[in-house]
Amino acid sequence: MLYIVPTPIGNLEDLTSRAIKVFQEVDFIASEDTRHTKKLLSHFNIKTPTISFHAGSDPEKIIKLLKEGKKIALSSDAGTPCVSDPGSRLVSATYENNISVSALPGASAVITALSASGFPASHFEFFGFLPHKKGRKKILEKINNLSHTAVLYESTHRIMKFLEQAEEIFTPDRKICIARELTKIYEEYLRGTVGELKKALKQDKQRQKGEFTIIISPENF
Repeated sequence: MLYIVPTPIGNLEDLTSRAIKVFQEVDFIASEDTRHTKKLLSHFNIKTPTISFHAGSDPEKIIKLLKEGKKIALSSDAGTPCVSDPGSRLVSATYENNISVSALPGASAVITALSASGFPASHFEFFGFLPHKKGRKKILEKINNLSHTAVLYESTHRIMKFLEQAEEIFTPDRKICIARELTKIYEEYLRGTVGELKKALKQDKQRQKGEFTIIISPENF
């Protein structure tokens, strides 16, 4: 059995009791950064051994263990595995080898930010992290024409670049919600037009720091 286990996106109290139980009972925990995972496990006094699985890993090593009857939990550094996070190839290979998969519900920056944005959530499109250079504007132009909500991630190093490019491309009244440092000490939600939020972040450089989930309202919202 391969278990897909979400981990907290900031607040360790968000690790569910079921996730703790699975982590304790499996034979191995596969994660992108085992050092990061070991800190989480240590906090909950979980002794299960970890193995590395990242974007460049071959799933075959873990598939071999699963075929031997081992139970393995796939976790991410933060949030739900396989969402802007390596793991999809492993899950796909698991199905191809007729091995059972069980996914636990849990923390997700996308859903957390979307629920607090106040924008329509019955239909939304997730874009993950925008490309660093080539293709950014093309994606923003696509988002500008959407009739449904869009969600994306941005880093502290490119949040101002995003706002500057969005101001060039989006219609002036397009509303966005910036969710910063979700579930952490400095968590905040900023909502307004691109111009308003660009001004707010320029005036307070502390607001340019952290991890960002950005929700863009539909056209004509």
